[in-house]
Amino acid sequence: MKVMSIIADIPVPDMERARAFYTDYLGLGEEEFSLGWAARLTQPDTRASLQILTADATGPENPAISVKVEDVEAAYREAVDRGYEIAHPLTQEPWGVYRFFVRGPGGVVINIAQDH
Repeated sequence: MKVMSIIADIPVPDMERARAFYTDYLGLGEEEFSLGWAARLTQPDTRASLQILTADATGPENPAISVKVEDVEAAYREAVDRGYEIAHPLTQEPWGVYRFFVRGPGGVVINIAQDH
């Protein structure tokens, strides 16, 4: 599997308060996207970023990290072949992402995604 990027997904109860904290304090002033329930905040110079989310729109639980891959279908097949627990099936989401959730060691949920 070719990993393109990994980003932390931080659960928050209040998007506006979280956005203000991460923007004002950490300087993550560029909002790459916002779906209402999720947003990616990025530092414009270094491109360091994180995602804040209240509750995943279609998944059964919030992921801890999002991993962008080159080929999500191949990553899904590999996870199934290895017997890993699929926590959310391979899904084409309406916001342009093709993804699934896999449960890693210790129960952590990982969002494996490809822009589509």
